[in-house]
Amino acid sequence: MEPLYVIAVLITLAALLAWLNDRFLGLPMNIGLVLMSLGVSLVLLALEAWGLPVRAGAGAFVRGIDFGKVLLEGMLGLLLFAGALHVDLNDLAEQKWAITIFATFGVLASTFLVGSAVFALSHLMGLGLRYIDGLLFGALISPTDPIAVIGILKKAGVPKSLETKIAGESLFNDGIGVVIFLLLFETATGSGQPDAGHIAALLAKEALGGALFGLAAGYAAYLMLRRVNNYRVETLVTLALVMGGYTLANALHLSAPLAMVLAGLLIGNHGRRLAMSDTTREHLDDFWELVDEILNAVLFVLIGLEVMVLTLDTRYILAGLLAVPIALLARLLSLGLPVGLMRKYRPFSPGAVRVMTWGGLRGGISVALALSLCQSCGREVLLTMTYVVVVFSIVVQGLTIKGLAAGAARRSAV
Repeated sequence: MEPLYVIAVLITLAALLAWLNDRFLGLPMNIGLVLMSLGVSLVLLALEAWGLPVRAGAGAFVRGIDFGKVLLEGMLGLLLFAGALHVDLNDLAEQKWAITIFATFGVLASTFLVGSAVFALSHLMGLGLRYIDGLLFGALISPTDPIAVIGILKKAGVPKSLETKIAGESLFNDGIGVVIFLLLFETATGSGQPDAGHIAALLAKEALGGALFGLAAGYAAYLMLRRVNNYRVETLVTLALVMGGYTLANALHLSAPLAMVLAGLLIGNHGRRLAMSDTTREHLDDFWELVDEILNAVLFVLIGLEVMVLTLDTRYILAGLLAVPIALLARLLSLGLPVGLMRKYRPFSPGAVRVMTWGGLRGGISVALALSLCQSCGREVLLTMTYVVVVFSIVVQGLTIKGLAAGAARRSAV
């Protein structure tokens, strides 16, 4: 399938659904796009069930899009850089230990809690998943993607410290989650040895190497920005930094997501203050905000359309519905334990654990990782379960987090 054809269809569909949502529904755009594209998919499935051969063409179009490749090798770097560009490094530094613990221990703990529970669920339902398959599901569902909820948290008046924790965690736990997933995937397929040395080497190369690469690439771009005063050129330099840097990091088998987060933080803070004029800052912010909005629109439309390529087995859907409280409980526990310990040394906003648990939305990266699974890892059941959890997260949690966050803000103000 021609890439230009795919892009044209997705952009057109995203624009049409965004217009309809803004005109008639008034939902937050990402949530509205998921709901409406999911509705389109379900209508096509219903028409197919009534004897009209419409699913074949639409299904072939969706199957022709390599969702994992599009997201992990194309869109993710741009989205992470755009998100990191507006995070204040001083605020992040104040919360560095909390964010580090949430993005490392939190993801690891959630992976094993979810994996163990899903393995037990599989045994009870006769799904035939191995324990390593359950852990793979835990690794792909544990990273959060709360980009869509940050704006809601700001409007609800959530304390700045809590907002920084959520933003910082979301930026870093994607990279950590992908590394854990790769380790488990190597073990599941027999292509890697799960010994401590191998794990340490992969973590050092992927995570540490990716972070250092991102800082080096970001600093090189910063030096280029300092030597010109032309917002068109400077915007192009940042775009090259993301696209070229992400591609090179992938080629070197480093964590490209972590690299782009560090590069974005460096350009958004050091570069913004010391290498850009007011005009450049204004145009750069407008450009990356537009890139972020367009890519998010396409991503959430794709998530809604993916239902057409799922195996709609009743047991798989039921397992996905049961996985929703499992994932939420695992996140509650993996956040609650470290917060309980850290409260002895630092204050946390009232209701911080509840807001972070419910506001920890799952998104496209979970679907992309599930699509990369092989059949021997229980791909069909895990993909359906992932889709159910992601849609619940985006729609139900996304629509209700504002009330929960506002309540936490009121208690904090008392």
